[in-house]
Amino acid sequence: MSGSTPTSDGSARKSDGDAELPRATGPLTGEEIAPTRSGIFLRELMRGSAVTTLLAIVLAMIVGGILIAVTNENVQAASGYFFARPGDTFVAVWQAVYNGYEALFRGAIFNSRGADFAAQIRPLTNALGFATPLIAAGLGVALAFRAGLFNIGARGQMLIAALFAGLFAFNLDLPLWLHLPITLIAGIVGGALWGGLVGLLKARTGAHEVILTIMLNYVAYYLLLWMLRTPGLLQMEGTNQPITKPTPESAQFPDLLGPQFPQLNWGFVVVIAATVFVWWLIERSSLGLRLRAVGENPHAARAAGMSVDRLYIYAMLFAGGLAGLAAMNQIQGTVTTGFGATIDAGIGFDAITVALLGRSRAWGTFAAGILFGALKAGSFSMQAQGIPVDIVLVVQSLIVLFIAAPPLLRAVFFLPKSDAEKAAKARAKAAKKAVAA
Repeated sequence: MSGSTPTSDGSARKSDGDAELPRATGPLTGEEIAPTRSGIFLRELMRGSAVTTLLAIVLAMIVGGILIAVTNENVQAASGYFFARPGDTFVAVWQAVYNGYEALFRGAIFNSRGADFAAQIRPLTNALGFATPLIAAGLGVALAFRAGLFNIGARGQMLIAALFAGLFAFNLDLPLWLHLPITLIAGIVGGALWGGLVGLLKARTGAHEVILTIMLNYVAYYLLLWMLRTPGLLQMEGTNQPITKPTPESAQFPDLLGPQFPQLNWGFVVVIAATVFVWWLIERSSLGLRLRAVGENPHAARAAGMSVDRLYIYAMLFAGGLAGLAAMNQIQGTVTTGFGATIDAGIGFDAITVALLGRSRAWGTFAAGILFGALKAGSFSMQAQGIPVDIVLVVQSLIVLFIAAPPLLRAVFFLPKSDAEKAAKARAKAAKKAVAA
């Protein structure tokens, strides 16, 4: 007869004749069921940066829609008698949000009300034109991020690039094939030198790049302003205003698709080439490998024999040069009436948000720049609908906020926690048990 026999520790052991029964598993037993391959794939997909970024944009647009509805006059009027006829309020909210985002799409992507095909796709070309300097400056910030440097001096690098380029653009009389590249190279070199100065000071003195870039932004601004107010340097003749004369046609980027699309020029092609270069530099070259190593752990990189100080200089040289390219798109692109000390137009600081949204990757920054360019282009159509243009700025800020706070985003959309969050929770639980013991 089969049965159980006692063991030395007093527990029962099944005899050889007993069949082993399956043991229950699941949440009631306290054991986790091993996930299937499809479950693992779905979980990792939901944790991925692409899904997180997309959901951040969706959530920001939802909040933006709420703001559009709250600021709409028809919604405010209908809400006054909400309890009498609540349907009127809901209809007004829908119309306000739909008209707002329809205007955004119509001003940024495709205008179905255009008289011809050129008028219908002109919003897309405008968006690409607005995105061009954002992409270039964002690439500079993203490259510095990958090297462990927080470059918030893109504004100063753009201003110095404009200063350098102005000296060549306005004082040379050359044909297009020579004048344009000389001006472009001068601007890139000017921005690179100003960025390289930050890297040099950090490498030689140990000063923090954030302090250096903030202070050099002011230096660049007042230096350019002085040159714009000094006759014979950059100031336009016959005026006492701090402004230059128009950029010569021989130094301007030609239109990419013709004069009917004035916002889009060959500068966009140059920026695409710059994106490819940054991607290759960071992801494929040996220098990029060293820059990424320094960004991950400068002490380990130094222990491995890398010259961290030299790599800091290289990173800031490239970052400044890319910011200079952004300035050249401002001077050689759509600006034909001269430029002042505000030629950066806030692009230097917007580049930080573009790089953050692009997660410091070359093509991610490229896509983020196009998104922000589309939002800027569409904001004018929204403003024509009576919607405050500041709402677009709020949407941009919220996108970066949600990107920077992934736990908040996962809580809103009930996404699975990341491994880092699980590890942190486990450590906190272990520490709590240790304290209780």
